[in-house]
Amino acid sequence: MEPKSRTSRRTIALPAVAQTALREHRRRQAEERLLAGTRWQDLDLVFCSMSGTPADGTAITKRFQRLLADAGLPRQRFHDLRHACASLLLVQGVHPRVVMEVLGHSQYSLTMNTYSHVIPQLQREAADRMESLLAGGAG
Repeated sequence: MEPKSRTSRRTIALPAVAQTALREHRRRQAEERLLAGTRWQDLDLVFCSMSGTPADGTAITKRFQRLLADAGLPRQRFHDLRHACASLLLVQGVHPRVVMEVLGHSQYSLTMNTYSHVIPQLQREAADRMESLLAGGAG
């Protein structure tokens, strides 16, 4: 399956914890490949079934909902993880242009319009930082 747009195929930096998780996933997948033997279909997928075929979306959704419930979290769509990532990056002070590139948005305005709910918190933090600078400089 081809990506949705030309910006969908890109290289992004991953935190070390994600890199470690992906390496462990690759190790487990190699074991599954050996167990499947000739039933394994090598489609070069990162996430797939126990035989190498595309993963079943319904099964992934059910497992995701079970993990949320086990963690005491409310139900949400799998796609909401993307929104959570963007919001967390913005709140942590990551420049919106970088968030745009991580998400693969083609326009800066799309990122800012989609995540405008985060802006009031960012404005409060900016005001607090300015207060700190001004109060520190005045004394």
